[in-house]
Amino acid sequence: MSANRPAAVVVLAAGEGTRMKSKTPKVLHEICGRSLVGHVVSAARELAPEHLVVVVGHAREQVEDHLSAAFDDVRTAFQAEQNGTGHAVRTGLQDLGSTPDGTVIVVCGDTPLLTTGTLRTLAATHAADGNAVTVLTAEVPDATGYGRIVRDGASGAVTAIVEHKDATDSQRAIREINSGVFAFDGALLADALGKVRTDNSQGEEYLTDVLGILRESGHRVGASVAGDHREILGINNRVQLAEARRLLTARLLERAMLAGVTVIDPASVQVDVTVTFEEDAIVHPNTQLLGTTHLAEGAEVGPNSRLNDTTVGAGARVDNTVADGAEVGDRALVGPYAYLRPGTKLGAKAKAGTYVEMKNATIGEGAKVPHLSYVGDATIGEFTNIGAASVFVNYDGVNKHHTTIGAHCRTGSDNMFVAPVTVGDGAYTAAGSVITKDVPAGSLAVARGQQRNINGWVARKRPGSAAAQAAESASGKAESES
Repeated sequence: MSANRPAAVVVLAAGEGTRMKSKTPKVLHEICGRSLVGHVVSAARELAPEHLVVVVGHAREQVEDHLSAAFDDVRTAFQAEQNGTGHAVRTGLQDLGSTPDGTVIVVCGDTPLLTTGTLRTLAATHAADGNAVTVLTAEVPDATGYGRIVRDGASGAVTAIVEHKDATDSQRAIREINSGVFAFDGALLADALGKVRTDNSQGEEYLTDVLGILRESGHRVGASVAGDHREILGINNRVQLAEARRLLTARLLERAMLAGVTVIDPASVQVDVTVTFEEDAIVHPNTQLLGTTHLAEGAEVGPNSRLNDTTVGAGARVDNTVADGAEVGDRALVGPYAYLRPGTKLGAKAKAGTYVEMKNATIGEGAKVPHLSYVGDATIGEFTNIGAASVFVNYDGVNKHHTTIGAHCRTGSDNMFVAPVTVGDGAYTAAGSVITKDVPAGSLAVARGQQRNINGWVARKRPGSAAAQAAESASGKAESES
């Protein structure tokens, strides 16, 4: 095993988080497409620890169900009573069945900005310095309210963590603070946890007491300073949740821009951690990219668009659009004001235009649905054009049915395609038609009542009206010109 590979990572996620004012457990609140505890677990998994255990307590079943759905290699330990951080870590280690031989890293489940790189540096520093415990610390602009790190001037070892309320004036001037994240020697941790007392105002087992126990036994306590103090920010309320979302979004967009993506206005864009990009993609303002959305090379999205689990092909353009579970082909055009629902697949150079809604529809290469139409449960062949104000009538009140339009078809405006129905390749349909029967290839389908004009109807039925007067004037004018 690598010296920097932890024997175990213990994630503390048992608390209720009452300051969130929510029925949802604090660690399950989401930012950038992942729960708070999900961010922490994801960072920890990248260390490839031998064991990864999440200590759960409040809303146990809800948290466990979430973790089992998100990860296939994470175990949980149940802290029936929240008797402090030391008790939580002891609960996690007991669940492993034996004392881990090597480094044990303890992290908080509400620190979503913590990165794998920082945890890896913590483990490396711990091993290189031969510490019994290494504290992850950070230097902050304003340390008010945080526990201060007091070091030995000669060796740099940590001699104390002093809470703000207990600190002297000189200690309060210290800007290095405790993050609540630690690397321990597993055997020494297990032994020291058995010596932690509960004679404090809360009657709880504090993990920080382990540091004093180990130091008094002659062991070294060291520190690893995080490169960015914002990584250690914990989430306790909705204000902090929003700030963490802003910081993580900025981090994700910076990474994308450095990789060749143009983001016109990063402050107005939201992005999930699972979104991916290729070079020369362009993201316009007021755009949300969520889930497993992928923008291929040269794809352009926005403004005012929300894409979830959607793939946008190379050179495609998506404007003022909501898309969920859709596939947009290379150089396809979508919007403005389009809605692509799950199962929509637009072929290369296809078009879903203004005020078009699609669901479970496959649109062939170069086919166009330009405007004011609904296409549901349908297949449209290549280079077909669907007229404006068309509706694919897919639901009979009980079941959904499929419509197939062939290649190189031209369907008229204001058509209703009553599924199940098939229009053959190269066929035409007349404007205003309700298509209820299959149309053979190369045919023209006309399905509408024959027009009948009733002369003089307005004068007889609406005498004296503005329409009657206009008609009378038009008749007189026509007579004078004849």
